[in-house]
Amino acid sequence: MSASNPISPPLDADSQALADLGYTQELHRGMSGFSNFAVSFSIISILAGCITSYGIALRSGGPSTLVLGWLLVGVLVLAVAAAMAEVCSRYPTAGGLYFWAGRLARRNRREWAWFTGWFNFLGEVAVTAAIDFGCATTWMAFMNLVWSVEPTPTLTFGLFMGIIVVHGLLNTFGVNLVSLLSNVSAWWHVGGTLIIVGALWILPEKHQSVSWTLTGFHNETGWTSAVYVFLLGLLMAQYTYTGYDASAHVAEETLDASRAAPRGIVTSVAVSVIGGFILLYSITAAITDKSEAGLATLSESDTGLPPAQIFLDSLGSPTTAKFLLFIVCVAQFFCGMASVTANSRMSYAFSRDRALPGSQIWSTVNPRTGTPTNSIWLCVTLSVILAAPALVSSTAYFAVTSIAVIGLYIAYVIPVLLRRLNPDFENGPWNLGRFSAVVGWVAVVWVVIICVLFVLPPLAPVTVSTFNYAPIAVLVVLAFAGVSWFVGGRHSFMGGDPAHATSKEAEEVLEG
Repeated sequence: MSASNPISPPLDADSQALADLGYTQELHRGMSGFSNFAVSFSIISILAGCITSYGIALRSGGPSTLVLGWLLVGVLVLAVAAAMAEVCSRYPTAGGLYFWAGRLARRNRREWAWFTGWFNFLGEVAVTAAIDFGCATTWMAFMNLVWSVEPTPTLTFGLFMGIIVVHGLLNTFGVNLVSLLSNVSAWWHVGGTLIIVGALWILPEKHQSVSWTLTGFHNETGWTSAVYVFLLGLLMAQYTYTGYDASAHVAEETLDASRAAPRGIVTSVAVSVIGGFILLYSITAAITDKSEAGLATLSESDTGLPPAQIFLDSLGSPTTAKFLLFIVCVAQFFCGMASVTANSRMSYAFSRDRALPGSQIWSTVNPRTGTPTNSIWLCVTLSVILAAPALVSSTAYFAVTSIAVIGLYIAYVIPVLLRRLNPDFENGPWNLGRFSAVVGWVAVVWVVIICVLFVLPPLAPVTVSTFNYAPIAVLVVLAFAGVSWFVGGRHSFMGGDPAHATSKEAEEVLEG
C-alpha cells in the first residue's frame, strides 16, 4: 500500500448509513436524541402558536374550536408525523422530504424530489419569517405593557430584523450551542406552560364551566354555517403544528439518527398535543366575560393578543400578567432559533444536490464549527425579504406567509403518498408495522382536507382586505418550481435518484 493512498478509518454506523444513501458525513454529528426532539418541539412551540394564533380560533368557533379543535387536529397531525417518521427512519438525511420523495417515486424521481424540495424550502423560509415576526410582535406587546412603547410597523420590523440576526449568529457558532439551547428551550416550554397553567388555576376567583370551555361557540367571521366556521377555526391548531420535519433536517447531526430522528418527529407532536390542550383549556376557562360582547371585546384587545388580555383580566395583578407574557416571549425566541436551524440544514442539503442558484456557496460547511454557515445567512436574508411587506401592508404579509403551512404540508404528504404507492419500500428500524397503511392513508386524507380549508375565504363579505391569497401563493410556488426546473434544474439537480448521488467522493471518482 503506497503512502499516497492511506487506509481510511472505518466509518461509524451513522456515517456508513449516510454513505449508503450517497452522501459523505460533513456536518458535525453531536446531537442527542433529546436534542433532536427539542428542535422540533421548539418550532411547534405551544407557547408561541397557541398564544399568537389564539384569536383566529376565538373569532371562528370560540372555545369549542380552541380546545376540542386542538385535540382533533392534534390526533390527525400525529398520523401525519408518524407516517413521515417511518420514512425518515429509512432515509435519515438533512434533505428530508425531497430526498424521500425522490427515492420513493417509481418514475420521474428527480421531478418529484424537485417540486417537493421547493415547497419545503419556501415553506421553511416562510415559517422562519412568520415565527420571528410573530416573536417581534409579541415582544412589542410586552414592551407596550411594561414601558409603554407604542408599537409601529417600523419598530416591529426593526425588532424582527434584530431577532433574526441574533438567531443567525447563534446558529453560526456551532451545533453544540444549538443543541444546548434547544434542550433549554424544551424545558423552558414545559416549565413555562406549567407556570402559566398553575397561575391561571390558582389566582383567578372563578373559572368557566367545563361544558362551556369545551363546547362554547362564538362567531365573528360573518359566515352563518356553524360547521364551516368551526372548520376554519381549526386552522389555528394547524398553524401551530408545523416544523416537526426539523428532526429529519438535523438527522445528519444526530446520533443513532435512524431511530432518534423519527422518535423526535413523533414525540414532539405528541407532547405538543397534550401540553397545548392543557394550556388552551386553562386559558379559555380563565376568560372572565363569556358573553358574545365580552368575547368580541377580547378578540379586539389593545394588547393585540387575546391571551395577554385574559392574563390581565383574570389574574388581578398586572405584574403577574406581564411575567407570564415574558415567559411566552422567551419561548418564541427559542422557537425562531430552532426554525433557522432547520431551515438552514434543509437549504444546505438542497444546495448539496445543486437545486439552488449558487449551490456551491450554500452547501459549504464551516470546517471549524461543522455548520453550513453560508446557508444559515441565506435563510436569514430570504426571511427578511419575505417579511418586508409587513412594513406597508399586513394583508400582503399574510398573503406571502400563507405559503408556510400549505407549502410545508404539501411537502409533508408527498413522500407519505409515494410510500403508500411503493410496494418495494423497506422499513427502517422505526416503523408502524401493521398499522402503517391505516396511519398513512389517514395522513394523506387529512392533508388534502386542510389544503382545501387553507384556500377558503375566512371572513365574509369577501373584500380585498379579507380575500384569501393562499391559492395564488401556491400557484406562484408551482410556477416558480416548474419554470426553474425547465430552465436549469433538469440539467443540474442531482437529488433523489440513486443514479445521481451527490457524494463528493463519488463526484471525484467520476471526474478523475
